Amino acid sequence: MDRSSASRIVTTIPRRDLLSGIGGGFAGIALSQLLGQSDLLAKDAGVGAPRADLNGGIHHRAKAKRIVQLFMNGGASQVDTFDPKPRLTELDGQKFDPGSGEKVESVTGSAGFKVLKSPFDFKRHGDCGRWVSSVLPHMAGIVDDLTFLTSMVTKSNVHGLASYMQNTGFVLPGFPCMGAWISYALGRINDNLPAFIVMPDARGLPYNNQGNFSAGFLPAQHQGTLVKASSPNPISHLMPPKEAGFVTPESESEGRELLQQMNRAYQEQHPGDSRLGARIESYELAAKMQLSVPELFDLKGESKDTLSAYGVNEAPTEDFGRRCLLARRMLERGVRFVQVWSGAGGPTKNWDNHANIPTELPAIASQVDKPAAALVRDLKQRGMLEDTLVIWTTEFGRMPFSQGSAGRDHNGGTFVTWLAGAGLKPGVAYGESDEWGWKALTPIPCYDLHATILHLLGIDHTKLTFRHNGIDRRLTDVHGHVLDPILA
Repeated sequence: MDRSSASRIVTTIPRRDLLSGIGGGFAGIALSQLLGQSDLLAKDAGVGAPRADLNGGIHHRAKAKRIVQLFMNGGASQVDTFDPKPRLTELDGQKFDPGSGEKVESVTGSAGFKVLKSPFDFKRHGDCGRWVSSVLPHMAGIVDDLTFLTSMVTKSNVHGLASYMQNTGFVLPGFPCMGAWISYALGRINDNLPAFIVMPDARGLPYNNQGNFSAGFLPAQHQGTLVKASSPNPISHLMPPKEAGFVTPESESEGRELLQQMNRAYQEQHPGDSRLGARIESYELAAKMQLSVPELFDLKGESKDTLSAYGVNEAPTEDFGRRCLLARRMLERGVRFVQVWSGAGGPTKNWDNHANIPTELPAIASQVDKPAAALVRDLKQRGMLEDTLVIWTTEFGRMPFSQGSAGRDHNGGTFVTWLAGAGLKPGVAYGESDEWGWKALTPIPCYDLHATILHLLGIDHTKLTFRHNGIDRRLTDVHGHVLDPILA
């Protein structure tokens, strides 16, 4: 097709219609994954993002340049993992009475409010003497590298709202998640891979589905790129289907050339419209990923010892272990933010242990414990932990009293998060919950965690803003303090 023919097409067929038709090829399909719906593009957004010096940061010198977040979907029980409460053992089976006169409420219908002790043994580990329960023996072995926040709080005891809160800083949908804010602030390290990748549990997406990794009102190229690690095609529609024999390297090259001609014509007509730049960037990234992604997912170069350490070749750690190992490979290759989820949405097969803590918690913990510990050790051994931040968290904790005979209900009053890596004091804990593990005595909201994470990346959380509907929006809203006591 010569240029004159292309020109006639541009002038006789609406550009949007033609672009949609061409979208049947790899670029348009990949765009649906990388860019999302067009109406998510902020109209006042500039193309791209500030590219800070990788070792410098935007507002001050950065300690970390990349992040991997392990999110325990469903609400991991703090009193059965990292925050032991002898008081529960003393009063097991008795009516829960905190003695403060406060009304004790249950989210999903716990009856009787009887104190429920942890069925697991707790022991001190490491030089720091951190208490860890028997369900997490591998994490117990790395406590000297971890920094614990033992009194996290949230505004909601409902999964969807609390999950939004921990990911976006708001309990309502429509706001950018932390990964999107970081991508917007710092841009990509590697031009061949996205800045922000999300790997959900193989059993399905978490509560809120893709709302947890949305770019909200930020430019849509900053949303999380969804990767299904256990699928033969981890990134949906990135490659042409096998039956599409008509798609060849030559046809793709010609299609890209035609798109470039159309884009130039459109830019000349709409010089102030930044949406086109976002589209172009996403198309170009999709093309680059076709070359970089196959090598990224090929684990043949990993040693047997590494595969074994992550539990890649054994049940029940195969899925989470593979994703943790891929997360390390992504970080090595310049992905700035990787989020790995444990547990799908729904009543079972996650950390939402309403029915039976003694059986449900060990099952899900055993899937995560070994790979998470291996990831921290692997990053440390490779020298990457010096500029990488690892986060293990959840949307809320569990109640100190029983639901049914042996389960626990949701508790936003206190839960545990741990971090490891760049710029942190290892082997320390910050925050305290009450003697029941019911409420935080020193509450740590998500705003403080988010402010601290941005600080480690060289970003002042009060200065990272985006104008939307007349408001300078922030990840931390109007809140947030950097947690100086945990910083090295």
